[in-house]
Amino acid sequence: MRIKYTILLFFMVCFSASANDISRVNTLKKNAAAAFQAGNYEEAAAQYSYLIDSLLIDDERVVMNLGHAYYQLDKKDLAQAQYQKLVLSKDESLKSIAYQQLGALSNDPKTLQKALSYFKESIKSDPGNQDARYNYELVKKKLKEQQDQNQDNQDQNKDQDQEQDQENKDQQDQDQQDQEQQDQDQQDQQNQDQEGQDQQDQEQQNKDQQEEEQSDEQKEEEQQQNDEGKEGKEEEQPKPQEGEEGEEGEEKDKKEAPQPSPSDKMQEMNISEEKAKMILEALKNSEIQYIQQNRRKPTKRKDSDKPDW
Repeated sequence: MRIKYTILLFFMVCFSASANDISRVNTLKKNAAAAFQAGNYEEAAAQYSYLIDSLLIDDERVVMNLGHAYYQLDKKDLAQAQYQKLVLSKDESLKSIAYQQLGALSNDPKTLQKALSYFKESIKSDPGNQDARYNYELVKKKLKEQQDQNQDNQDQNKDQDQEQDQENKDQQDQDQQDQEQQDQDQQDQQNQDQEGQDQQDQEQQNKDQQEEEQSDEQKEEEQQQNDEGKEGKEEEQPKPQEGEEGEEGEEKDKKEAPQPSPSDKMQEMNISEEKAKMILEALKNSEIQYIQQNRRKPTKRKDSDKPDW
């Protein structure tokens, strides 16, 4: 009997403690809901977090409400963590709402495809979730517009790239033409300069030739004047006698005529050098004998009464 009493007392104490905890949990839930409805999301999040972390309340609706409070506070990472806990819930309604909220958190131009998948899962979990269906169609439309815009941008970029390529090609062609024209202009200028230089050289050559010809003509005129002056002087001198003229002419011819060398004379006479020496020696002896004979002949005295001629 005592044992039964002890057991009964134990159950009575546990029931009393459990009743107090349930009352406290319900009070905290009501306070958190009131704070959420009043827009005091910080207080609501604190109450729901206390229920889960401190009192270890295993209630999926408390988890859902904590995710909603974080969502309103724009704490997307914390909200997403709470919603992710519910995607495996056996309550299809809560599961649908969790997927719907995950889709809302992913409703960004960069993650539209991911948001569309979340809304699709939300509809699968609860086909009657009209909010999820509306959001699905809205995101699907945005994604289609984005894809069309991307395609238009790609086409536009492609057209721009083609236009840019064509412009670059045209610019290259124009640059090449300009370079060729510049090269041609430089070549023409060089040819023109060369022609001008050749013309100057030719003019200078003609000028030098004319000056040379004039100098030659001047020299010829001076030579002619000198010759005429000499001829005039010769005419003024007395003419020599016939004998004198002949002798002077012969002497002049002898002087003017070039004297042949002994070697040339011997070659003309076909005489060797040794024979020529013998002939010269004989002539020399004959000349000595002649001189000696003339010395031996007496000379006659001139008559002083007669003239020399």
